[in-house]
Amino acid sequence: MTRHYVPVLTIAGSDSSGGAGIEADIKTISALGGYAEAVITAVTAQNTIGVTAISAVPAEVVGAQIDAVMADIMPQSVKIGMTGTPESTVAIATHLRAFEAVPVVLDPVMVSTSGSRLTDDEAVSLMVEHLVPMATLLTPNVPEAERLVGHGVETEPERTEAARKMLLMGCRAVLLKGGHGPEGDTMTDRLYWFDDRGALCQRSFDHPRVATSNTHGTGCTLSSAIATHLAMGLPLVEAVEKGIHYLCQALIAGADIHVGKGHGPVNHLFNPMQMTIKPD
Repeated sequence: MTRHYVPVLTIAGSDSSGGAGIEADIKTISALGGYAEAVITAVTAQNTIGVTAISAVPAEVVGAQIDAVMADIMPQSVKIGMTGTPESTVAIATHLRAFEAVPVVLDPVMVSTSGSRLTDDEAVSLMVEHLVPMATLLTPNVPEAERLVGHGVETEPERTEAARKMLLMGCRAVLLKGGHGPEGDTMTDRLYWFDDRGALCQRSFDHPRVATSNTHGTGCTLSSAIATHLAMGLPLVEAVEKGIHYLCQALIAGADIHVGKGHGPVNHLFNPMQMTIKPD
């Protein structure tokens, strides 16, 4: 009996420690039953403590990787993480533009969990110009959102204004992640979109804060999980809900894992069929 996997393409940088980037994406997509395809934009020398070197893949090679995948194993969704250079940012948009029907989850990676800066100002500007308008979903954390809109997002009015600004950049929806929010037992991720009349809509997802330092690659993991659920045909809100649920369980399952001396990885390869926390 032939088994058909749902292809999901990740475009991101490689993490030599295996906890984030392409490596986290492949683990996540595979754990959720998808077939992971990968376009590598950069090679990083990093571990759980920090990033010590970054070598970008030439933009023409990034574009060639996309063309090779699209010509043979058309993905049902695309996740974009670290884009590397400004030239690669433009190349990604150029080579994906012919496939507008494919959902795109854009994780605007700017700073690693350890605090290392991964994206310069020119690449961020080009991301806003070329990639954000292609995105089905934009998934910034608080620092990334603040960098994109130029102001804080601590209060509800600030978050609402930031969401409106990001949506006006052209993406269909924004998921503002709550991991950098106030300390407490509960975290809140907020999904925003415009309805058919142009009114701003919001859906909040509350979930327990997991007491763990193993948070390396959480943004990559969440965006890849959402992209996988979109590839399987789920509506956006349900794909986001299931993606958050998967990440919560991966954090719980990885809380007792001891990998490295800094921020360790989540446990991507726990059995998703054994999930214990039910989505709201």
